[in-house]
Amino acid sequence: MLVALLIFMLGVLGLVGLQASMTRAQTDSKVRADATYLASELNGRMWSDLTNLASYDGTGCASQARCSEWQRKVSSSLPGGTGAVTVNASSGDVAVTISWTMPNGETHQYVTHTTVSKAAN
Repeated sequence: MLVALLIFMLGVLGLVGLQASMTRAQTDSKVRADATYLASELNGRMWSDLTNLASYDGTGCASQARCSEWQRKVSSSLPGGTGAVTVNASSGDVAVTISWTMPNGETHQYVTHTTVSKAAN
């Protein structure tokens, strides 16, 4: 009877460990998906505001209301989230970098590159 109880307890401990691991992986996946969405959202904002594309450049981008709003959204949506934008206005090349720190101290970064420019006539 004691041996059966010991085996049962080891199984329960294994399931608890597995659940903790799955919860951690699910949280990491959700935050990565949120970072991807936020980067795509900023790209969309820039596409709809081509005349002010150069004003999105820089980590603060305080001069551009739409970019400042996006920065606040990044910091509130991701744990320790920050966003940086680099725009080459002449070529339309844009790099969006989003960084965040998980509660366990791991720092992650998502970077996307795209070209945002008007169609040639």
